[in-house]
Amino acid sequence: MAFVSTPLPYQTAATEAGLPDEWSEELYGRLLETGGGKERMTAYWNEAGRSWPASAPDDAARVALVKHLHARKTALFSDVVATGAVPLRPGVARLVNEALDAGVPVGVCSTSNELAVQQIVNMLGADTAARIPVFAGDVVAAKKPAPDVYLLAAEKLGVDPAECAVVEDSAIGLAAALAAGMRVLVTVSTYTAGEAFSGAARVVGDLDAGGVDLAAVREVMN
Repeated sequence: MAFVSTPLPYQTAATEAGLPDEWSEELYGRLLETGGGKERMTAYWNEAGRSWPASAPDDAARVALVKHLHARKTALFSDVVATGAVPLRPGVARLVNEALDAGVPVGVCSTSNELAVQQIVNMLGADTAARIPVFAGDVVAAKKPAPDVYLLAAEKLGVDPAECAVVEDSAIGLAAALAAGMRVLVTVSTYTAGEAFSGAARVVGDLDAGGVDLAAVREVMN
């Protein structure tokens, strides 16, 4: 999934706060190597050669600034999603419904804000979304590439991590799922096209183009 609004929600949130307008797609892509929105904002300001704004002279003020920017970014992103401008990636609804119809438990694991993730899941339709638990935001202390969120999902779903197949779109997500002992299929996104996906069972442009259905997922598990 890629942001299709111009400027980016991160960019707009920074501009509204009177901060330098530097949230380009290239920059955001690099920062995706850090798991979690608030963590990415902190990494942005901690990059070499960049100074925190004068309004955030100490750690407490910096935490407050990041919290404010992240909340505003989430609200802006939710507005974009509500317009229908951020569609589900090809094959997502098909594969999810195929799995659920076959009695395969499905969950969503993300480092993003829970509200934003749930809004995307709701695009599958109310009946489908009600069957998919969301593990997102600060639900675990250690975010991707740590395996914590995937291990939590496996525990809550009552499944063995070794019997889980994960669809990811980033190198840190791949690392998290592999560390949890799961098999991984990668669908390359706008931001992660240049990343290395060593250890993935399959790498495809999207689920439709790659011919990924439930049978293909089961083949990966064997």
